[in-house]
Amino acid sequence: MTTVFNTTGKRLNEFFMRLLEWREKHIKEKTFVSILALMVGLFAGFAALVLKWLIHCISSVLTASLAINGVNYLYLLLPLAGIFITSVFVRYVVRDNISHGVTRVLYAISQNKSRLKRHNMYTSVIASSITIGFGGSVGAEGPIVYTGAAIGSNLGRLFRLSPRILMILVGCGAAAGIAGIFKAPIAGMLFTLEVLMIDLTTVSVMPLLIASITAATVAYAFTGYDVEFFFVQSEPFLTWKIPYAIMLGLFLGFVSLYFTRSMNMMETMFRRFDSPWARVAIGGSILAMLVFFFPPLYGEGYSSIMDLLDGNTGSIVNNSMFYADRDNPWWIMGFILALVLLKTFATSATNGGGGVGGTFAPSLFVGCMAGFLFAYGLNYVFGLELSAKNFALMGMAGVMSGVMHAPLMGIFLTAELTGGYDLFLPLLIVSTISYGTIKFFEPYSIYTMRLAHDGKLLTHHKDKAVLTLLKMDSVIETDFVTVTTDMNLKEMVGAISRSSRNLFPVLGNDNRLVGVVILDEIRNIMFRPDLYRRMFVSQFMSMPPARVELGQSMEQVMKTFDNTGAWNLPVVDADGHYVGFVSKSKIFNSYRRVLRHYSED
Repeated sequence: MTTVFNTTGKRLNEFFMRLLEWREKHIKEKTFVSILALMVGLFAGFAALVLKWLIHCISSVLTASLAINGVNYLYLLLPLAGIFITSVFVRYVVRDNISHGVTRVLYAISQNKSRLKRHNMYTSVIASSITIGFGGSVGAEGPIVYTGAAIGSNLGRLFRLSPRILMILVGCGAAAGIAGIFKAPIAGMLFTLEVLMIDLTTVSVMPLLIASITAATVAYAFTGYDVEFFFVQSEPFLTWKIPYAIMLGLFLGFVSLYFTRSMNMMETMFRRFDSPWARVAIGGSILAMLVFFFPPLYGEGYSSIMDLLDGNTGSIVNNSMFYADRDNPWWIMGFILALVLLKTFATSATNGGGGVGGTFAPSLFVGCMAGFLFAYGLNYVFGLELSAKNFALMGMAGVMSGVMHAPLMGIFLTAELTGGYDLFLPLLIVSTISYGTIKFFEPYSIYTMRLAHDGKLLTHHKDKAVLTLLKMDSVIETDFVTVTTDMNLKEMVGAISRSSRNLFPVLGNDNRLVGVVILDEIRNIMFRPDLYRRMFVSQFMSMPPARVELGQSMEQVMKTFDNTGAWNLPVVDADGHYVGFVSKSKIFNSYRRVLRHYSED
């Protein structure tokens, strides 16, 4: 039986290799990438449908018996159980970290040649559906981006495509994931450009469009042509309301800043716990308590968004102990303010505790609540006549633009989600001002700040992008003859005769770098035999102008070269052990090669 399987596998492999050869001869690369983009769009679109269906099924079954007009103690159990089940699945079945999907896609693009593991094509779908279905206060969009990107990466690797093409297919998968789950093809494409920061070139534009449109078509074909959040603009946006839109943009910029910093604070706190089960217990308990007192924090929170956009303000307190106060405006404002402030803690507790989910839905939720609260509060206190649901819609675009540093995506995603294209001007105003406000305080988005801090973020800045793609290992040179401090001049001359370099690292105990010998500096004594036995390396060696440590980014290395004016610098590990040398000329050669490779159109 084993022989049969081996023979069959060998024949399939031979057939596949012949297929690859035929493709290379008969199908141009650009055409083939477009075909693969179509396939990525189909697979990612179906993955988005499966994820939404699983979340809906799990949530519907678990919450069917909840009372709308009072306390539901089941909320104290479900979120904790969901985080526990997800943690067990991830720890013992997946055995890999699959949280923070968008950040991991960014890392794969910049540091791993756009390669994602095969299990990422389905594990995030399973884990996030459990997390969200049981009440995890996160979104399904981060996991579907991870899933779509993994589909694109593995499909490209199957056909032995280059890292440059893999990067485009990863972007196609991410765009298709957003387009499929939101029915928003333009937003999907803009997500790839603004968040994943893949350049829009003649090579990438067509595959991205194909993948996004295909995934959105799949979603429309199976779920109908209705927008995700039904919205009817009952009140026009008049000129006198523009100052309030400007004020809303400033307000949402600070809300976005609060969202980002509180998320980072909570994530840092959870990383301090060594035991994963301690994180499960603490995160699950925090989430359960928050959901118990504030039920709209359960799951993605989209039903609460739809209620506000429909004008059903009082329904925001359904299923809670505050149901009796649903007609009290001050209670409503206080409840919504609490949702704005606590959503980040619920989201952080979900992910920090071991759940799997993204921050798309939380940012939309916070934006909707903040925008609604802004208009509702001004109307009640000052007697204005602002449309609270219009401002709720603008709030969604504003917070998403600020948190993700993606104003265009925030604008088009909100418009595509709701069909609110009549509010395009105020959406532009609010998103732009919100983005500009948070950009003053936070230069990077919630997804990119950690990678940027470590110098591992790929950006639209061409020089920085190429330096990020360069790896230290590829430019280290090790063909230097080493010498020791106790060697005399005669032995040094012998080392020179064996070397083709004019630079010699001096090593001390345990292979530690203690200095360098430069040939030009000893040329005046190396031909004096009378000094051969009397002078030692320790007497004529010098210290290098700087040292480069393994793990430093190429941007940091180039700054060191600029600061010292050197052309060669020694490379050491964290303990000071000698590794080799890195030269500016080799970096320049590698830079030109990578730039040419990733800039081909």
